[in-house]
Amino acid sequence: MERLGIVGLPNAGKSSLFNALTGASAPVAPHPFSTTETNVGVAQVPDDRLLKLSEMSKSKKTVQATVEFVDIAGLVAGASTGEGLGNRFLAGIREADAVCLVLRAFEDENVVGGHDPLDDLQILELELVLADAATVDNQIDKRRKAAKSDKTLLGEVAALEAAQTTLQGGTPIYRSPLDAEQRAALKPFFLLTNKPVLPVINLGEDQVGEADARSKEVADALELNADDVVAVSVQLEAEAAQLDPAERTELLEGLGLGEGALPRVARAAYHLLGRRTFLTTGDKESRAWTFRAGAKAPECAGVIHSDLQRGFIRAEVIRWDELLELGSWHAAKEVGRLRVEGKEYEVVDGDVLEIRFNV
Repeated sequence: MERLGIVGLPNAGKSSLFNALTGASAPVAPHPFSTTETNVGVAQVPDDRLLKLSEMSKSKKTVQATVEFVDIAGLVAGASTGEGLGNRFLAGIREADAVCLVLRAFEDENVVGGHDPLDDLQILELELVLADAATVDNQIDKRRKAAKSDKTLLGEVAALEAAQTTLQGGTPIYRSPLDAEQRAALKPFFLLTNKPVLPVINLGEDQVGEADARSKEVADALELNADDVVAVSVQLEAEAAQLDPAERTELLEGLGLGEGALPRVARAAYHLLGRRTFLTTGDKESRAWTFRAGAKAPECAGVIHSDLQRGFIRAEVIRWDELLELGSWHAAKEVGRLRVEGKEYEVVDGDVLEIRFNV
């Protein structure tokens, strides 16, 4: 399972966010390095489409998709040269497939640390860039020498040279001009800034009304769309997460927060990792199944069971909203709305599938 690493300065709210998302109980304290080891947990990815289909089918069981989060030890200035828990911190990020940058905006005189998310961002990016620059410097001459006898490595060398120029200019790879092919060539080097990034701003309860403005500020700095940044009061939503569903809904809606920001974080992480969802539904179970973006029907069948991929014949497919409108799988079949797709069909997020196979 691919993982999203939660990264931030000490007391930014990393562990609180991790606990709120996964229901874990990682240590939280108002001093640096309450997290000294990586903690791993699984969060459900709320999906309203699945709930509606489950209700339609009167399913006895409903199974959401999940995404794995890793709470990584806090970073401090100088981590790239071993300060604080530097080496442990950097190793934790190398093992993650994408990174959630937790940036502190809340003010609390009892909690050590600043409260400017742009300051947090600057420190985090600088340390990650310095660590990557050291990695590239250590590898580039070795690869140049190897490429003299193995010309297939020339693309790798060119990508390392482009990365070196970018990193020496203080820019992380994730917001550099390097193209997808160059970034793919850099994957064997596990560069920290060659991973997708999800920025999360940790607001105080009294700052919730500033969410859009804070998101835009960070999005501009990272050259992202504001929708790609999530601003959340981690403390408020962590407390809400402890309530039963009805009380949680009442609290969040009373504050004008709708479903809250935690589901947005989980869904954004899920998509950042390149995951998509197809659905199955029936009276016994409705389930969200995870597949990689661009996967074809047999591979998706294999997500359910290897036998379905091995003996794949065809998939009967319909969009979730179309099925919901018709009211049942049987009704969709009766009016000829089920599409029959073969082995070359690329499954789309939100497809409802029924697999035909023979082993």
